[in-house]
Amino acid sequence: MFERHFEKLRTEIRKKHYSIRTEKTYEEWVARFIVFNDFKDPVLLCARNVSEYLAYLATVRKISASTQNQALCALTFFWKHGLGVELGELGEFEYAKKPQRVPVVLTKGEVKKFFEHIDGAFELMAGLLYGAGLRVMECVRLRVKDVDFDAGQIIVRDGKGAKDRITVLPKKYEAKLKAHLIKVKDLFVADRKAGVEDVYIWPSLERKNPYLGKEWGWQYVFPAATFSTDPRSGKVRRHHANEQVLQRAVKEAARAAGLVKDVHCHTLRHSFATHLLESGYDIRTVQELLGHSDVSTTMIYTHVLNRPGVAVRSPVDQ
Repeated sequence: MFERHFEKLRTEIRKKHYSIRTEKTYEEWVARFIVFNDFKDPVLLCARNVSEYLAYLATVRKISASTQNQALCALTFFWKHGLGVELGELGEFEYAKKPQRVPVVLTKGEVKKFFEHIDGAFELMAGLLYGAGLRVMECVRLRVKDVDFDAGQIIVRDGKGAKDRITVLPKKYEAKLKAHLIKVKDLFVADRKAGVEDVYIWPSLERKNPYLGKEWGWQYVFPAATFSTDPRSGKVRRHHANEQVLQRAVKEAARAAGLVKDVHCHTLRHSFATHLLESGYDIRTVQELLGHSDVSTTMIYTHVLNRPGVAVRSPVDQ
């Protein structure tokens, strides 16, 4: 009974070129929702059942606001595309509280210390997180054709919200990146000789040009160390580097540098934005480089710059 729903959900997700992680996440939320409703067929359920589940997640499971929103997106998509009907008005339900947090930002001195403790491909990847403001998945999914050395820019394809954008290619890493790409091309040639010829291409593009994945320009800038089997097609390919490996390398470098701040890959992106604003670049320019659809999202970095408490002299110092 349920498999036909999941098969339809997977088909619709793949039509829209959503990632495999989104596919798995949506499937997991739908499965949890079905269990919550005592394995009733979703066709028999309605918006009220979804509201009750979302309230349960907030009040009983104590999940974060972003996780609750993820569940809502998954169920809304499932109703519209999996069941073929609009979910309808959800009405009032308990929202998970969204904390107001200021982003963790490194000083320029801390950035310098950090980069003294990371090298090789990880240095390049971290250098693009900080030097170009890339998100971690944008970095690992970067293709050779989207690094434009002549123009000094990186084209981010299919970023968050399925949007493309252009950001800066840091001059500091141009020479190292060119040397890195020579090694990657040698690996690409060796893979072709071994019979592993192509990388993942969106199905709609692959249908139009079946040989696209074999072209050098479409290869990943940061390929994985080993081959893997594509869970959708069953093809053996060299995928992009695993983002978790980069995340561990960033954590280890921060620890080795003696940084007490909680440093993640996204901390480098936060630092990119903050340091540009410190250098006098206007908020709209930074918004475009980051790929924010709303300038209010970018405005959070001005709170870091303003440092309202720092401008005040403590009475004990007067």
